Amino acid sequence: MNQPSSTNLHNPDPSLSPIPYPKDLYRFDHVANSIKGGFSSVTDDDINYFHQHGYLVIEDGFSQDEISSALEGMVYLMDGNNPDFKAIQFEPKLAKAKNEMDPQERRDAIRKIFKYVDHEPRLNAIAEHAGLLSVLQRIMEDTPILFQDMALVKPPRFGSEKPWHQDLAYFNLQKGTTVVGVWIALDEATAENGCMHIIPGSHIEGPMIHFNRRDWQICDTDVPVARDTVVPLQPGGCLFWHGLLHHGSPANQTTKRRRALQLHYKPAGSEEISTQDRMDVYGSDGKDVDC
Repeated sequence: MNQPSSTNLHNPDPSLSPIPYPKDLYRFDHVANSIKGGFSSVTDDDINYFHQHGYLVIEDGFSQDEISSALEGMVYLMDGNNPDFKAIQFEPKLAKAKNEMDPQERRDAIRKIFKYVDHEPRLNAIAEHAGLLSVLQRIMEDTPILFQDMALVKPPRFGSEKPWHQDLAYFNLQKGTTVVGVWIALDEATAENGCMHIIPGSHIEGPMIHFNRRDWQICDTDVPVARDTVVPLQPGGCLFWHGLLHHGSPANQTTKRRRALQLHYKPAGSEEISTQDRMDVYGSDGKDVDC
């Protein structure tokens, strides 16, 4: 496994973000370990690495042809070419002006699209990729079931932060379920344009109380920022992470797009719980948390 330990990545200024956040909330001096060689190169040691550290980065999971096809499918939906597809969310500061924009401006005002696999075969092909599913099955030791699909755009200059959180705080699944998120870069994802940040090993430390501040998130002061690890990716690179891993992404302050697909899978044998049961674990408006 490649093991870069430091980087000279630029630290963006959070005061320029659409919604400002603490200056020291993200670090940029440690880069995630990664492997090359595609999905077929994943070894048992790599699977063990995932379980120990809560993540696995494959630098070249998808070919450039696969990424180009996915981008075409994504733009097709963003441009309104499928009248049955309505699941488009705009950046808050840009939403009111969306009907006055030309097609390119409109694309760059979108924050995310979701529930697209049933509407766009080029995106569904990514979610059902045999190599991807084989890695997930080895991680879960069960058949992976896709239950959430999103495309995260983080548009130039306006792409807002996604605060630190755990994905299982959002899902009504039993505690201990091995939910795996997969984040696939369609453009180059850099420190400056808002690539993913993770806290390796945090999945082992259990659920955290979440609360509504900038989003449904972990308290800023409860994030072990000293362990923050940045995950820059080239197009076709992908990050697998455990549903309890602390992760987030700072704002995009550049003129470059940072488009990505995000997929969540659960084991076929997993069981659902009620929203109240989930809130009993992760909190409701933070319970008594004061940040």
